[in-house]
Amino acid sequence: MIRIGIDIGGTFTDFAVWQGKEGFDRILTHKTPSTPPDFAEGIKTGLRDLLPRIDRAPDEPILIVHGMTVGTNTVIERSGAPLALLVTEGFKDILRLGRLRVLKPFDMFSSRVEPLIARSEVYEIDERTAPEGREIAALDTGACVTAARNAKAKGIHTLVVCFLHSYAAPAHELAARDAILAAEPDMDVVLSHEVWPQEGEYERATLGVLNAFVKPVMSAYLGEVESFLAEELPEARLFVAKSNGGMMSSAEARVFPVHTLLSGPAAGVTATQFLGQLTGQDDLLTMDMGGTSTDMSLVRDGRSITSTGSEIGDFPLTLPVTTIEAMGAGGGSILWTDGAVLRAGPRSSGARPGPACYGRGGTEPTLSDAYLLCGYLGDALLGGDLVLDRAASEAAFAPIAETLGTGTAEAADNAITVATATMVGRAMPYMARLGVDPQQLTLVLFGGAGSIHGPLLADELGISRVLVPPTPSVFCAAGCLVAPVIHDAVRSVRGPVEIEPVFEQLETQTRDWLAGQIEPGWLLGTSIERYASMRYTGQSFSLDVALPEGGGRAEAEAAFHAEHQRVYSHADPAAQVEFVELRVRIVGLLPTPPGGDSRSAGTGEAAPTGHRPMRFAGQTVDAVPIYARGDLGAAASVDGPAIIDQVDTSILVPAGFTATAGEIGELVLERKA
Repeated sequence: MIRIGIDIGGTFTDFAVWQGKEGFDRILTHKTPSTPPDFAEGIKTGLRDLLPRIDRAPDEPILIVHGMTVGTNTVIERSGAPLALLVTEGFKDILRLGRLRVLKPFDMFSSRVEPLIARSEVYEIDERTAPEGREIAALDTGACVTAARNAKAKGIHTLVVCFLHSYAAPAHELAARDAILAAEPDMDVVLSHEVWPQEGEYERATLGVLNAFVKPVMSAYLGEVESFLAEELPEARLFVAKSNGGMMSSAEARVFPVHTLLSGPAAGVTATQFLGQLTGQDDLLTMDMGGTSTDMSLVRDGRSITSTGSEIGDFPLTLPVTTIEAMGAGGGSILWTDGAVLRAGPRSSGARPGPACYGRGGTEPTLSDAYLLCGYLGDALLGGDLVLDRAASEAAFAPIAETLGTGTAEAADNAITVATATMVGRAMPYMARLGVDPQQLTLVLFGGAGSIHGPLLADELGISRVLVPPTPSVFCAAGCLVAPVIHDAVRSVRGPVEIEPVFEQLETQTRDWLAGQIEPGWLLGTSIERYASMRYTGQSFSLDVALPEGGGRAEAEAAFHAEHQRVYSHADPAAQVEFVELRVRIVGLLPTPPGGDSRSAGTGEAAPTGHRPMRFAGQTVDAVPIYARGDLGAAASVDGPAIIDQVDTSILVPAGFTATAGEIGELVLERKA
């Protein structure tokens, strides 16, 4: 079986191919410019370029796993389908009221987020169910049909149904859909309890709305890709990366696209977890720096961190997703002045026109232009396929240099410093919230610009060890190669509860789901993980706790006390603990690439291929050595300052660090004693 991973970025679309034999350091990689707004064209172009390079037998099965930003962009740009919402009578303003929290209490001009559905398209339905599932008021099915017809008359063909307590008793939502489809069979009806059956009507309604909002766009996009595969690669099976670090079938993604909204960044964390297993490292901080943004996440004790408190655009994403801290600073981030103050991002040059140095018509200065002017980049990228235009970068930086009263190289150096400070300002609070010390972490760098800017960030954060994967520029696509099939099932609970019967029911649900996703013969095995959202009785917040295998209530409570102590430096083992939610995750394991055979690769200690001047923090170094990564044999080392080039990226080794070639093709940068 051949596996192909695809990741769409703001500037490039990345591909990684494992042909079933080579190690993780020898996977086939490819990059092609992204093609917004029709991202499918970039996929087609890239696959057409790749297919002649793949050694495959006739009719050999191909598994394609696709991480994407299609749904994310739809939400951020608010370009999804027009919707209507059916709610329990008395809850017409559920989306506008939210949780009544003031997002910016010290901002006199802050305002509430505008919902994706106009108030006029929210229909109140006479029905009511108690929290334990007891019916209080019967469902008025006639009102449901009338609401659907009113919405249809306005050109709306997608309805979301969110009734009170449907997570515990979904009968009314199911009956509403049956009645609507019997009267208007061409309507699409999304039920909140099917998207994510959690307590909290606002959060559940928001997830249902997000799912319905991106559903037509995602379905059309996946349909175009599937049609292309049916013609060009009929033996291929398409899967979509999930926000929890796993994957699901494209058919499932069409129905529940809300589970894909953070799929691209999550795939990079999955790859980091895999790389940590290969290199024997458990505590890793990721830095995924692409063309438009930088994403950070944490792998602790060999496991990615899952959160139900993420956001997408302006809206809460209360699904269990890989925790990502995103910031608007990428290689294509536009640099600008606010008076005499230099700022970086969040606006980006995107794929078209891209940075000025790409020679595609861009005229505004970006971080990539700063890298070129400071000497971090050479004359070309992508193995010489993309020749860089230094004169265009200098012209783009000229207005900033004039404002700051410096030369263009000094302005570019200052821009890199500003971008680094912006990242530090986001990274430090993120790590503090998770209760981790940066000095105990290894920083893993990937994305097109990660291995250039990441070492500078590590130096500022006080991180002493940096890990660069064998293929950093396409690492998220490589994460799609090693992603398992993952599904989460949840049950909201209250009061005294026997957790074992609930966990058994949830495990049955996840096994049934997995059986419908992938051929059993493709799986190497499955594992079941149990989680609980718990709190001390009376607390307004809860903690997600991974439960020990085979443990009961006592073991769960002990795990909660330990996690509470770790996060808040306080625990009260004598206090009463209550469960809020129980969750089960099933993981279907697939074959993955072995570590690799790079121990014998290269020629030992490498000689520089050249030298060039560079600027570092206000200082110019006249002759910084440039090395080719392929020339670095096992255990070969390079002292900074230096640049290590490879086809898909450049790696900066700052002064005070030494880079050493690792056992499976990775590079390890360590601070000198």
